[in-house]
Amino acid sequence: MRPLAKYKNGNYEVVLYEDGTKVKFTDADDFRADYPDSIDLKITDYCENNCPMCHEMSSREGRHGDLRHPIIDTFPAGMEAAIGGGNPLAHPDLLPFLERLKERGIIANLTVNVIDLKKKRDLVENLLSSRLIYGLGVSCSAYDEDAVTFALEHPNVVLHLINGIFPIADYEKLRGKNLKVLILGYKNVGKGKSFFSPTVRDRMRETKALLPVILKGFNVISFDNLALEQLDVRGVIGEERFREIYMGEDGDASMYVDLVKKEYSLSSSSEERCMIAGSLRECFHELRKKKE
Repeated sequence: MRPLAKYKNGNYEVVLYEDGTKVKFTDADDFRADYPDSIDLKITDYCENNCPMCHEMSSREGRHGDLRHPIIDTFPAGMEAAIGGGNPLAHPDLLPFLERLKERGIIANLTVNVIDLKKKRDLVENLLSSRLIYGLGVSCSAYDEDAVTFALEHPNVVLHLINGIFPIADYEKLRGKNLKVLILGYKNVGKGKSFFSPTVRDRMRETKALLPVILKGFNVISFDNLALEQLDVRGVIGEERFREIYMGEDGDASMYVDLVKKEYSLSSSSEERCMIAGSLRECFHELRKKKE
């Protein structure tokens, strides 16, 4: 399979393949990044969906981010940018922004709600076919036949399912379809604070209990760090396997950048934020100092 990118970051080598697989090599005892391999990049707070658990507090009154911010010129080639919002498809400067990232060798991925995918399917198809984005995350609160069909038609589409939100019974509907799935941890910030309930808590417990079954039947299944903790994935798959595939804690080689508020942090659920000042590498090093 042809690599999308090869580069050296700190004390290790990175190879990123077209199917989204990332492999890191080092002779050292640990991986020490000089800049983030990937960033979670929010470009807008505008969204019409009014999802009750939205940790970003996005709304119809939400502002768009500055896609000409100087920090963008400091993004290193080969890095992945997971672009989201809000609804990133609503940003008026999305296309020229993606073209700019492509010219700079940035691997752009996009996350959209299934509601917005249905409204702008032709646009999303164009972004994928023109390789302005390499991967697409489709957020689903429940089983959605249109999302499944779209994912089966496009090998680099990943269904995003929130722990505690996605119904337990609907995992069974997804299994055995050769799908790629990313389970996200429930973020108890923003609207997530008020939406959290006994129902959400019970669904999280049920998901954790059934995780050994859920792990079987998907082409690819992955987790963000919050879901790894909430679901005790390490305990289910074993320490040896976990260490083999674990990509590190938030801030080890990743970070969150908010182009609306011009802030950055370890992750989108971090309450401690810093104002963007200087290059991406400089912001990353500041996060590392705080973390250490």
